[in-house]
Amino acid sequence: MVEVSASKTEACNDVSPAADWALEISDLNVVYNTGVRAMHAVSGVSLHVAEGEAFGLAGESGSGKSTILRCLVGLPPIASGIAKVTGHDPRAGELRLYRTCQMVFQDPYGSLHPLQTLDRCLSEPLIIHKIGNVDKRVRQALDHVGLGAKFRFRYPHQLSGGQRQRAAIARAIILEPRTLLLDEPTSALDVSVQAEILNLLADLREERNLTYLVVSHDLAVVDFLCDRLAIMNQGLIVEELSRDDLCRQKTASEYTRMLLSASDSVWTKA
Repeated sequence: MVEVSASKTEACNDVSPAADWALEISDLNVVYNTGVRAMHAVSGVSLHVAEGEAFGLAGESGSGKSTILRCLVGLPPIASGIAKVTGHDPRAGELRLYRTCQMVFQDPYGSLHPLQTLDRCLSEPLIIHKIGNVDKRVRQALDHVGLGAKFRFRYPHQLSGGQRQRAAIARAIILEPRTLLLDEPTSALDVSVQAEILNLLADLREERNLTYLVVSHDLAVVDFLCDRLAIMNQGLIVEELSRDDLCRQKTASEYTRMLLSASDSVWTKA
């Protein structure tokens, strides 16, 4: 069970077509391998996320959720379609894209270099992007995620799982991006610390007016962090819902109803 405090953000169910899109995905297709071994990880997905909005992607493992996040930072090959971050195409390899958008990965131990201190992990992006006041910015980033200066010269193996995820979040926000891509941000953590990380992410979004794209198989996490969500299955978007629709279990798809029935999470906000 994930117990969380009252959400820091209200539902934003109506997004104007005239909004400034932070994330624009149109008819996106991702195919791994060729011929008879071809596997369509994402098939014709389209979605738009407005500036300051939090949008969730939910579904079973292998449904294509994480592949979409990775497309937005230029990791997997895109067969066809569009995936843009504030108008930038990640396939162009523009360094400025990563000042705008950063990702928090599922496994904090795997995403932090085991032989680098947190000081090195946090300083490196600032050096790459030629941003000054490195010492001050590193200390501020650690403070913002609830770690503090005493953790600055520790290695990842000297941290707990929750502390490592806080460090990964600090690295993501140190460039002051406008958008965070969150790939199962709590699934690798003990239940006792999941709520702390969720509340930290909600606070950061409110303080910095961040845009979130959240991937999770846990509908309680999506419900807590997101204004709207899309349900995915086998590379396809089954339906889109508002937070209110999710809480009321007002769904059009049998697959979504199955996910709701299968979820053993308890939502304490409703």
